[in-house]
Amino acid sequence: MTEHDYTRPEVTVHWDPTKCIHSAHCVRSLPAVFQPMTRPWVKIHGADAERIMQVIDGCPSGALRYTRHEPGA
Repeated sequence: MTEHDYTRPEVTVHWDPTKCIHSAHCVRSLPAVFQPMTRPWVKIHGADAERIMQVIDGCPSGALRYTRHEPGA
């Protein structure tokens, strides 16, 4: 499996590089989190979880997705 996961208490971001079309939607929309020139390239604490999920919802290829974590789970 080629998927990479980036986790914080509220959300896990999943990235599948085999699906990525490099549209840069994530980078342009939220550069504090999505930084392709660094490793790891997803800075999961760079913005609030809701904003991260909003940007991922706009990913045109589906390479980025997320799992929301319930408080206290």
